[in-house]
Amino acid sequence: MKTTDYVKALRGKNAQELNAELEALRKEQFNLRMQKAIGQQNKGSLTRDARKKIARTKTVQRQQQVKAS
Repeated sequence: MKTTDYVKALRGKNAQELNAELEALRKEQFNLRMQKAIGQQNKGSLTRDARKKIARTKTVQRQQQVKAS
């Protein structure tokens, strides 16, 4: 999924769905860190992609909070 499509999908979600997405991304990031620690991870870019998705999700959450205020 392209970044713009991903952000559009995030903007279409409500606060609870964004929290669920954020939780899933953090679990994914944790699993990737564990894979790297034991030497199973082949693609190092997956960890960076997970971090960026977390940042995008938090940004959309904050934008929605400001907009609601």
